[in-house]
Amino acid sequence: MSNRGTLYIVAAPSGAGKSSIVNAVLQRDNDIALSISFTSRAPRPGERHAQHYHFINADEFKAMIAAGDFFEYASVHGDWKGTARQSVEPQLSAGKDVLLEIDWQGARQVREKIPDAVSVFILPPSADALEQRMRSRGQDSEQVIQQRLAAAREEMSHYDEFDYVIVNDVFDTAVAEMHAIFTASRLRRPQQQVRHRQLIGELLRD
Repeated sequence: MSNRGTLYIVAAPSGAGKSSIVNAVLQRDNDIALSISFTSRAPRPGERHAQHYHFINADEFKAMIAAGDFFEYASVHGDWKGTARQSVEPQLSAGKDVLLEIDWQGARQVREKIPDAVSVFILPPSADALEQRMRSRGQDSEQVIQQRLAAAREEMSHYDEFDYVIVNDVFDTAVAEMHAIFTASRLRRPQQQVRHRQLIGELLRD
């Protein structure tokens, strides 16, 4: 057994509050690292390169695909989005837990490569709440909002491929639930056997 880190996958439809929940959990938990995805779309207001995403153009993204640089990638809302290998494998090998914020397509690719990844899907409390959150951004046209609502329904239809489901009704509750998933995962017997190998050996010694 090795002290390899755990890979966590978190997915949700646009507007479900995924990034807000993840950021709040990361402030509580210093033992998990967020993998910053690459995207070919332009930054939205307030987004910063290498903080929210690595922003590159479509040609650069396709060159990385051709070079085999991606752990997973997909076309999302007409733009490319993916996770680079160097953002995941070295940290897992060093025993660090890694969290991926990706869509269901990327999650499916990741599970094929790492079957023991722990996956979480976040749902909004209602369809009306999801639409209201999208409109409250004030950044998208009506056509874009309708496209995002249709994409959200498609995304949510894959919730049953995930290990855990969180409904983001009360934000603080959703944050606590996600943190509980991380805590419980670290207490699984295989992880504890590695982490407390010396203690267990001493306790079982004749």
